[in-house]
Amino acid sequence: MLLQNTITRTAVAGLSAAAVLLSGCVYMTESQRDTAIGTGVGAGVGAAAGGMIGGNGRGAIIGAGIGALGGYAWSQYMASKKVQMERAAAGTGVQVTQTVDNRLELNVPNDISFAVNSAEIQAQLRPVLDQFAADLGGERGLEIHIVGHTDSSGNDAINDPLSLARANSVRAYLTGRGVNPALIRTEGRGAHQPIASNDTAEGRARNRRVEIYLGQRAG
Repeated sequence: MLLQNTITRTAVAGLSAAAVLLSGCVYMTESQRDTAIGTGVGAGVGAAAGGMIGGNGRGAIIGAGIGALGGYAWSQYMASKKVQMERAAAGTGVQVTQTVDNRLELNVPNDISFAVNSAEIQAQLRPVLDQFAADLGGERGLEIHIVGHTDSSGNDAINDPLSLARANSVRAYLTGRGVNPALIRTEGRGAHQPIASNDTAEGRARNRRVEIYLGQRAG
């Protein structure tokens, strides 16, 4: 009974923490939001696994930590891919980072990706996408998530389909370079997830972006 109560409390705490994070942050990126959700849900699942493995409250806590990792592995391949993309993106304005849930993120600003009100990829972005597409066919467990965003100019009827069209343009470009389309999912979030204030020109420019995520499932 004590073990069950410990697992339950750990799971609830993890989910509650994710809820607090989500409700408390006005500006949250894709990786930050997914990490918050994954931490809460993963903690609950991990707590149960840890409880079964450890047979006590300490095992549940360890399991919660394992579950919070989100299931992605930062392998030698991923580390090498990050270095490759940093070189390809140097001087372009594209930000290359490792997310806290062990995915590779390319944050592509509007001035290199698309013209205003257009979903046609600009020439400056193509060499970066060429390098991203390279060597993706030989690795197992890869997942690619492409997310388009706009600023708040216009309305949802314009922004939502435009953001999705931009994500789909990146998908089409990558598949044209030999990337398996089954690895890719796309999403358009319009102006609904800003990372800066839309009250200034600088903030709106930051919000017009495409995020490309590469993850490799553990196991």
